[in-house]
Amino acid sequence: MKIAVFGAGAWGTAMASHMAARHDVVLWARDAALVTQLTASHENSHYLPGAQLSLRLRFEADFAAALTHGTGEHALCVAAVPVAGLRALASHMALAAPAPHNLIWLCKGFESDTGLLPHQVVAEVFPQVAGGALSGPSFAREVAQGLPAALTIASAVPSLCELTIAACHFGALRIYSSDDVIGVEVGGAVKNVLAIATGVSDGLGLGLNARAALVTRGLAEMTRLGVALGGKPETFMGLAGMGDLILTATGDLSRNRTVGLQLASGKSLDDVLASLGHVAEGVRCARAVRDLARAHGVEMPITDAVCATLFEGLPARAAVEALLRRDARAEREDDAPPG
Repeated sequence: MKIAVFGAGAWGTAMASHMAARHDVVLWARDAALVTQLTASHENSHYLPGAQLSLRLRFEADFAAALTHGTGEHALCVAAVPVAGLRALASHMALAAPAPHNLIWLCKGFESDTGLLPHQVVAEVFPQVAGGALSGPSFAREVAQGLPAALTIASAVPSLCELTIAACHFGALRIYSSDDVIGVEVGGAVKNVLAIATGVSDGLGLGLNARAALVTRGLAEMTRLGVALGGKPETFMGLAGMGDLILTATGDLSRNRTVGLQLASGKSLDDVLASLGHVAEGVRCARAVRDLARAHGVEMPITDAVCATLFEGLPARAAVEALLRRDARAEREDDAPPG
């Protein structure tokens, strides 16, 4: 299969290297110097230092050439850019002649200025493409190392799910399919915000009991919002919901968890982001999650506390204390839709 991956960050590089073991894969990067370095060393020293990439993987700085490679009824384009770059990338693809038939995206989050999910962004600028979201619990470094992982491809087009499974489901990587694009995307977005909260809790030394409570109640928040937006409750019990939340909230490779840990130490958000060196989507989409929850009458106190710490100057410990002071009469264990 011919596959073009657009975006040479950690996740795009890891997925491109995995697929190149069986397919004809081109990885596009906008930085020609990076393409030269990747071609020479087969190592992405900035995003995945020490991870040897497949020697079959090819690299391209010419966007048109990469797009041509991924254009065809049985070819696949993979958008491995952050949510903030998805609109521009899909728009460029839509203007191509011929345009790609199949597009999946790896990004997780909401578009910050519109509050749209990735599939809604693509639908606005590239409605003719067969599109889908590939999501689930997956640290790029472990995938690049060939360690086991499982993901979900969500699309309303069954043939795209089949194509994605053919592209990715081999070796240590398993791919499951779903038609619940909304649920899969909401899970992938909200878990990043909740991982910041869990990082704060751990950074403050609040213990394993507190971590378990945050993850569990965070899952309830995620499910409430996802169902309000049209997702299926059972999706949030799967890989793209509970699975990704557990990984991102507890794994030491999690950028969003790292944000919470550093906020708990007293660092400012600007200093945290400057030291991170990578995108932390939980920071980018926290406001969108909060605003959508309010617009749909969905209660998300953990998300509110994260936003107060990120954007309103509320110290992390004060945000935790505010959560603990919530009126017990407002709390119900069964307030999330059944899954």
